[in-house]
Amino acid sequence: MRLRLLAPRYWLTWLGLGLLRLLALLPFGAIVRLGRWLGVVLRHLPLGFLETARRNIELCLPELSSAERERLLKEHFASLGIALLEIPFAWWSPPERLAKLVRLEGTEHLRAALARGRGAMVLTAHFTSLEMAGRALTHVATIGFLYRPPKNEVIAYAFERFRVGFGGHGIPRDDIRAFIGALRNNECVWYAPDQSYRKKGAEMVPLFGIPAASNTLTSRLARVTGAPVLPYFFHRLPGSRGYLGVIHPPFEDFPSESAIADTARFYRMIEAQVRLVPEQYLWIHRRFKGLTKDYPDYYGRQAPRHTTS
Repeated sequence: MRLRLLAPRYWLTWLGLGLLRLLALLPFGAIVRLGRWLGVVLRHLPLGFLETARRNIELCLPELSSAERERLLKEHFASLGIALLEIPFAWWSPPERLAKLVRLEGTEHLRAALARGRGAMVLTAHFTSLEMAGRALTHVATIGFLYRPPKNEVIAYAFERFRVGFGGHGIPRDDIRAFIGALRNNECVWYAPDQSYRKKGAEMVPLFGIPAASNTLTSRLARVTGAPVLPYFFHRLPGSRGYLGVIHPPFEDFPSESAIADTARFYRMIEAQVRLVPEQYLWIHRRFKGLTKDYPDYYGRQAPRHTTS
């Protein structure tokens, strides 16, 4: 470990990691209860996340009444609180402990895909149980996961040391060479392409009927590498019953002639999953951004109201 990570400016970060390590020792039921309480605290903090989540729910689920949206918002923040405490649970829980809580279906699809020798791209979405979803996948195959390298060096060290302690390795999200290299090494690359993306190659793709700046790289990489693409969704079961993850069969006729159509195809699957567990989707992200200045500002004071046709 680099000695500069022990500098005083990082002491609070180390203290936080130590507390997280202690939390990992708690029974799962206690983690869920504490997480729900933490969600109440988060919901009452003066942060912009609350209004962003409220606006996204209004945009994506307009069929809900105002009271229903507020109940969903409350449950969403409870889910966020649990997600924060799931981080140490995912990083430090031994495999035999997780085996009692995680049910993973469709593993045969991933193994069969890897048997072709071209690697596999496993697509997921930003649900609050994302950290647990990655940990569960490491029990099936060698995993490379895309991530944004943290600026805090101690957090970056923790990601390298603990997040992949049970298998897998990180791939910086802009390192396309490493991404392709992992596939050519017949590894599984796991990532969630459903957040706002406005860099080179971005396209406007409908999500819940609203055009949103999106990354269509999956389609292009599938064409270049020949790697199969498998959807993977993971959610938390009610109470303290654990988790269910489902690896779907590889997309057929993928990629098509249109990267936009390919991305929209996966987005429709996301929409269906969101409707199953709407409180577990990451509503706090400002998803609806455009690629041009004439795109509506859905999060401003004069934000337009979205209506379904």
